[in-house]
Amino acid sequence: MEKIKDIKLKKEIFGIEPNDNVIIDAINTAKCGLRQGTYSTKTRSEVSGGGRKPWRQKGTGRARQGSIRATQWRGGGIALGPQPRDYSIKMNRKERRLALISALSYKNKNKQVIVVDNFDLEGNKTKDMVKALNNLELNEKKVLLVMDELSENVILASRNLKNVLLMEPVEINVLDIINADYLLLTKQAVSEIEEALK
Repeated sequence: MEKIKDIKLKKEIFGIEPNDNVIIDAINTAKCGLRQGTYSTKTRSEVSGGGRKPWRQKGTGRARQGSIRATQWRGGGIALGPQPRDYSIKMNRKERRLALISALSYKNKNKQVIVVDNFDLEGNKTKDMVKALNNLELNEKKVLLVMDELSENVILASRNLKNVLLMEPVEINVLDIINADYLLLTKQAVSEIEEALK
């Protein structure tokens, strides 16, 4: 594995003045998209039972009741409970692109982008990945590794490491970039990212 000391990154992708507002919007959009919204409660019309009036309207001395599945009864329906919903929000294409470029520029500005010629491992053991990260002084850092082609060795060697996230250039997103301490990119991945965002 050979580390490239000086590589020229395109200024319009890795060197713009970041737009904080768009980055925040992109993060919120991503987080909302992760919410399942599958919780559900039953209203009184959906709870089984309760078809018969429990006692007559007048003369019992008790409060009038129409169903034992009304909301005030144990086992009754839930009033105003949560229902399944879609939390996803939309962001237009230009904003998404600007947010991605802003996130990449932040990482580059803070010297948190490392570009390697290639990222090949000798074996598929976790220790091989740990050794490779140690060589780059990234062993205790949260690393987003972006490769043009994910090899089986790299996938198997990194799957037990919580601090390493693998991705191909088409999958990169603002949330994962911001969450990572360092971006580790292959030279080919940089070319693909620059080509996609130009």
